[in-house]
Amino acid sequence: MKTLVAKNLKKEYVMGENKLLALKGIDLEIAKGEFASITGTSGSGKSTLMHLLGCLDIPTSGEYYIDGTDVAQATRDELAKIRNEKIGFVFQKFHLLPDLTALDNVGLPLLYAGSTEHESRQKAKELLDMVELGNRVDHYPYQLSGGQQQRVAIARSLINKPSILLADEPTGNLDSATGDVILEMFNQLNQEHQVTIIIVTHEPEIAAKTRRVIELIDGRIVADKPVR
Repeated sequence: MKTLVAKNLKKEYVMGENKLLALKGIDLEIAKGEFASITGTSGSGKSTLMHLLGCLDIPTSGEYYIDGTDVAQATRDELAKIRNEKIGFVFQKFHLLPDLTALDNVGLPLLYAGSTEHESRQKAKELLDMVELGNRVDHYPYQLSGGQQQRVAIARSLINKPSILLADEPTGNLDSATGDVILEMFNQLNQEHQVTIIIVTHEPEIAAKTRRVIELIDGRIVADKPVR
């Protein structure tokens, strides 16, 4: 089953009198349970593509389907609903709220979705246990290392049980050893929970640790091949 399907996806930005075609016709299929990476140098269009795949933006033209639903023409409210129900995000900058504990940072999306405080905190505790931070639930972001903060961010991204996880340069602020731990955590989520994971990275050595590498140059896919 194809979870994500893009057909001739294009994205154009207008800056004054100038136009920039950031994506020049992307055809892409991602199957359920894949662990893939999108790679390329700065300006290749990989972050733009991630924003479209994650329903953070809409394409200028083309088709895009998530689980068979056409989302290319969705309204902003419809996109927000899809993000909330199907997609989790992990970013290079952890985006944790400094005045909230790890437990409350993780549980916050469930509160926004209408869950009770008890339910959100219980589920947040389970996820922090899963990422091996059960003994840090009451710690604030400044009391956690970079790797620990990224684990909190991963736990938060899973709180609404997404079927798709998009990670934008998730190891960019981490040393190589800690980055390897985070990548192994993604691998475990993919293998044990069948979460479809797409990592956006400019580092070939990071991409090589996924199972499929999709390379962009100047807004086009120039290579798409399995790693192993």
